[in-house]
Amino acid sequence: MADALMRRLVPDDLWNLVEPLLPKASKRPQGGGRARADARSVFAAVTLVLSSNGSWRSVPSSFGVAVPTAHRWFARWTVAGVWEQLRLAASRQKDPELAEWVNALVDAAMTRARATNRGSMSAMAAGAMAELPARVVPKVPGAPQTRRPLPALSGASA
Repeated sequence: MADALMRRLVPDDLWNLVEPLLPKASKRPQGGGRARADARSVFAAVTLVLSSNGSWRSVPSSFGVAVPTAHRWFARWTVAGVWEQLRLAASRQKDPELAEWVNALVDAAMTRARATNRGSMSAMAAGAMAELPARVVPKVPGAPQTRRPLPALSGASA
């Protein structure tokens, strides 16, 4: 059943459009670790959440994708600009149904990404989006680095 649902959510035409846009996985410098999740399964899980306007917890375990994995990949794809690239790629397609489905997905993805950025989602979701460039606060070169003294404990002798 999960395979049929995944194929309905992400048909071959859509997957052929999406796959080249996804960021390539980098090798882990320390090597080893768990095997990476299947990108199509993760995309199907993200598509399910976006199309149903459901929560990340609604991803069925039969998809073979953990909830944190689906959300983390969604956040990475958002930061990498995959949704905008997908909309542009779909606008070049001759299939109007595919373009309509992609536009609906991209609209839902952008709405969810903005909601996450505003902090209206769970703490886990907000933490996963911490890599967004807007949240980075650069250090100012030459600015003095001061430390405030710890407050004295009451009743402590000096």
